[in-house]
Amino acid sequence: MKKYKKRIQRSIYCELILLFLFVCIFSYQKATGDTVYTASEATKESTDNAADPAGTTDTKAQEAQKDFIKWVDFKASYEALDAAYHYDVDTQSAPVHLNWIELLAYTAAKNGGDFPKSALKDMSALADKLQNKEITMAEATKDMKYYSYYLEAYTAILGGFVGEYDIQQPSESDPSQLEWVKKYGLKAFHPIAKGFEYSDYDDFGVSRSYGYKRQHLGHDMMGQTGTPIIAVESGYVEAIGWNQYGGWRLGIRSFDQKRYYYYAHLRQNFPYVKTLKEGSIVQAGDVIGYMGHTGYSTTENVNNIDTTHLHFGLQLIFDESQKEGASEIWVDCYSLVRFLYKNRSETAKDESTKEWFRIYEIKDPSVQEYASTHHPNASDSAKTTSGQ
Repeated sequence: MKKYKKRIQRSIYCELILLFLFVCIFSYQKATGDTVYTASEATKESTDNAADPAGTTDTKAQEAQKDFIKWVDFKASYEALDAAYHYDVDTQSAPVHLNWIELLAYTAAKNGGDFPKSALKDMSALADKLQNKEITMAEATKDMKYYSYYLEAYTAILGGFVGEYDIQQPSESDPSQLEWVKKYGLKAFHPIAKGFEYSDYDDFGVSRSYGYKRQHLGHDMMGQTGTPIIAVESGYVEAIGWNQYGGWRLGIRSFDQKRYYYYAHLRQNFPYVKTLKEGSIVQAGDVIGYMGHTGYSTTENVNNIDTTHLHFGLQLIFDESQKEGASEIWVDCYSLVRFLYKNRSETAKDESTKEWFRIYEIKDPSVQEYASTHHPNASDSAKTTSGQ
């Protein structure tokens, strides 16, 4: 009997010791910040420390001093994007010009980042009050804890999409001739040229296994080999060449540095417009490359992807430390691609070079501004892919 009592006592002592050690370890992790955040927690605590891939407290301390967004979960629906956009464009010359990004940020803050059908009523009610001068945006959002977060995050996503620009269109007096017209509205383009069919679905986050198990951080659009691929926004080529995962791929950075557009699995042997190189400036709507199915190989120019498609990705960069590694922020582009369908670039083929080119040229003010103030070879870099 005494032996059993001693065994029970020993078991209790062991369990207490293990419990004490567990509490100590948990307390240490909490004190040093070794906490793994879920997506929703990271969204709410957007300015807190991100998980440190190096596992060093020095890095954590440095990151804690930087005040930038660490996570974005973009859930704006096509319907919300479309409604906000029309409010913006329709009031451009009105006494109260409604900003579509502000409307979307307000709606997101009011609905916890989600966009149920009722969210459109919230947006509509706010738009009416703003137009009737019953309230200002500052007054409407003063008690919204996360409005400033959503405004910064959504500005990073949509900042280059709407504005003033000049574009060519057929002349009313002589449709065979083109004339320049000044416009305000959507100056970002769908990533696939007008007239080329494709199929897609919301595949963001699904599993991928080549190389290592990971999530799909982009949007796939299936089509025919050789389909012209279009620059969604004006920017400069930051990456061009072979990547074993993306095959022949292009990376284009927006001029404000916030957006990195990734176009992957481009065509074998003839992936890009021939004049493109690192540093080249492209304008929204330019042809930049051609759909294919290259990739999944350490050997260049190999078609190891089963289905011809464009992998289109959008990465947000609030700090250069997020450009590569565990801190990357990629957003779901499905609703954005649906929204951009309303603005598809018309193209034609040059039979002598086999290149495709845009029919209607554009003058985006951001291009000239960037070329004259930021690019080391401003006079040369002002030439875009469509103009060469």
